[in-house]
Amino acid sequence: MNVFIRIGLLVTIFFLRAVSLYAGEEEKTCGIVNLSVATLCENPDFSSEMMTQALLGMPVCVLEQGDWHRIQTPDNYVAWVHRAGVFLVTSEKLKEWNKAEKVVVTALCGFVYSRPDKGSQTVSDVVAGNRLRWEGEEAAYYKVSYPDGRVGYIEKSISKPEDVWRADLKQDAESILRTAYTLMGIPYIWAGTSTKGMDCSGFVRTVLFMHDIIIPRDASQQALVGERIEIAQDFENLRPGDLVFFGRKGTDKVSQKVVHVGIYVGAKRFIHSQGDVHVSSFDPNDPLFDAFNRGRLLFATRVLPYINKVKEVNTTLTNPYYQLSFLQDAE
Repeated sequence: MNVFIRIGLLVTIFFLRAVSLYAGEEEKTCGIVNLSVATLCENPDFSSEMMTQALLGMPVCVLEQGDWHRIQTPDNYVAWVHRAGVFLVTSEKLKEWNKAEKVVVTALCGFVYSRPDKGSQTVSDVVAGNRLRWEGEEAAYYKVSYPDGRVGYIEKSISKPEDVWRADLKQDAESILRTAYTLMGIPYIWAGTSTKGMDCSGFVRTVLFMHDIIIPRDASQQALVGERIEIAQDFENLRPGDLVFFGRKGTDKVSQKVVHVGIYVGAKRFIHSQGDVHVSSFDPNDPLFDAFNRGRLLFATRVLPYINKVKEVNTTLTNPYYQLSFLQDAE
């Protein structure tokens, strides 16, 4: 986390706690994302540029409150979200939410229904990576509740109880690439980080999050994580699952600048979001050859061996927001 952001976060938490102690009650300085996909903007205005997205059930720190809340997400992004997108809670209520058994959405998209019946009224849509509180089951449905207390039913075929999901979870390159291919054709959306649409780094983040891996949000930040690899001419030193980065090459007059990222799949090919999610090739003899991106290829990084071994690559079992250690640090 940027040192200035961290200092600002701690100061905000101390101030809000002092106010709440004076008032005799705990301030709601935390939040839980309450929409399938919440839009986070640069400024508190619907016309402001979208910066990133947050998914249903995600814990956040609330830095400022109002019609729009200024929040910080588990990947340390700070932006504004309309109040409809986040349900405000106390730290104790967030602890309860984090500890409660969840149902994780595993399909790319779906719905929660008001009754265990697809013909009933929908409560909301859902996307991969959404988390709802487990409340029971009925026939082919799980009964679930939202952060704000709404109750509904989700089909078992598109979701799993979190403990079952974790037991089935695989974080190897083959499994991650299989997930990446399920997103083929989904459109590019600037700042998108969900299966509704994603930008290049949002695609990488979404694929990894579907395997419970949390990495930094932007390509330039992702490029600093893991083991850096200077790519050999024949690409033989790359492995499937490595991240490949593109942009402006550094010279004596200008510094290197990362602007794009994809996932290497092997055989000189990579999968990425540019226009839509698709596979491209570095090989001029391949029908999928991408001359533009071959010309701006910079380097690669190897991230998967570093899950929970470096602080920038963690999971919901270790991330400070899912474990509330970001609050403990302020105490």
